[in-house]
Amino acid sequence: MESIQVVFPLLAAIAGYLMGSLSFAVIVSRVMGLSDPRTFGSKNPGATNVLRSGNKAAAILTLLLDAAKGWLPVVLVKWYGPTYGLGDGTMAMVGLAAFLGHVFPVFFRFVGGKGVATALGVLLGLSGWLGLATALIWVAVAALFRYSSLASISAALLAPVVYVLGDGALWITSKSVTVAVGVMALFLLYRHAENINRLIKGTESRLGKKASAEPIPHAPVRGHAQHGHRHPPVAEPKNPAKGSHHP
Repeated sequence: MESIQVVFPLLAAIAGYLMGSLSFAVIVSRVMGLSDPRTFGSKNPGATNVLRSGNKAAAILTLLLDAAKGWLPVVLVKWYGPTYGLGDGTMAMVGLAAFLGHVFPVFFRFVGGKGVATALGVLLGLSGWLGLATALIWVAVAALFRYSSLASISAALLAPVVYVLGDGALWITSKSVTVAVGVMALFLLYRHAENINRLIKGTESRLGKKASAEPIPHAPVRGHAQHGHRHPPVAEPKNPAKGSHHP
């Protein structure tokens, strides 16, 4: 019986990690014939960078799928876990495993995205109210400042605070869930280190800015041999009229 109590949570965590390892930014871009998001913009395989390709539908689909892969493992444990003795500890572990799968995906050489959408999906699975509150923080900051990274950083910092403050009102806090939410917040801050530096320097890209997937060709230099080029008229020297006399 004790071995089963160890094996089931471990199997659930592995399943969550494998699900999180599906990098939908890359998968959706390939299916829709777009450039690999790891080759342009921030080179981050996430919904925000897919948006920089100019394809809003691909970005929205990536966002939804990345969130779903964080939400699904958590709610499966929440709905069916008690039958197998799986409680809040396993639910928190599975959510964290899915998040880490996105950040370090085994199917993509452990090079993944920053995990914002997947973390939001995990929070929605833990509590719909917690996920909604965190999403509203992201939307408010993004709408006010037009920086996706700043919105993500703010939401990551405030998510553990919201979870603790909501104890007894909207949910009952759990130590394991608190730890999982805190670890995700720390990872999100770590993954946004470069963005924080660019925000300080004022060089961070704003939301909606399109990034070219290929180098922009230079304009051709117009030379004398170019077809259709007209030279400016050259003034001819004025010759004195025949028979004219100098004074």
